[in-house]
Amino acid sequence: MTYKASILTLYPQMFPGSLGHSLAGRALQRDNWSLEVVQIRDFATDKHRTVDDTPAGGGAGMVLRADVLGRALDHASPKGDKRPRLLMSPRGKPLTQKRVRDLAAADGIVLVCGRFEGVDQRVIEGRDLEEVSIGDYILSGGEVAASVVLDAIIRLLPGVMGNVASGDFESFENGLLEHPHYTRPAEWEGRSIPEILTSGDHAKVAKWQREQAEELTRKRRPDLIEDDG
Repeated sequence: MTYKASILTLYPQMFPGSLGHSLAGRALQRDNWSLEVVQIRDFATDKHRTVDDTPAGGGAGMVLRADVLGRALDHASPKGDKRPRLLMSPRGKPLTQKRVRDLAAADGIVLVCGRFEGVDQRVIEGRDLEEVSIGDYILSGGEVAASVVLDAIIRLLPGVMGNVASGDFESFENGLLEHPHYTRPAEWEGRSIPEILTSGDHAKVAKWQREQAEELTRKRRPDLIEDDG
């Protein structure tokens, strides 16, 4: 079954962008996933195709209107559509690899790219949008964040990665950061590949990789170890 992704945006020309290349691009060509890009502005009703208005109660910036976005969502994800609906938002829950795996296991996804100061809260509640953040920083809009979410999902879809097991040993998959990697040449600028990696002893190599992953995680992301209990 093809994984169906729908993206709602004011800048449809930004897609597929990077998703049209490399692993994701090849998967798109093979129909491992499909992409529908919806222009939110098409669902405005006035001659100026207005999608935003001033915030109620005052304040800086503009807010994306509930009625316009609601119509766009009803078009892209009508009643009965069971795909998760995500709103890219800096106030959302941080995206995790576990959540990515859950999203990849669904039939597809609906991604709303926020703009301006935000989205009218009523459409968030009325259309059951899950607010998701890719980090503690602010972007100009949700398009880049939506691409990040999709990229993380697509690589986990069946038939996308050549080596299915390759995704099982990466950072965050087992609660640790990934161990260091090496390849030829054996020496580079006076630095050698650790001897254990060329020893041919798979058990010792696995033990070394685990120890390296644990050490890196303790130094760089101790929160991952704390979260793991």
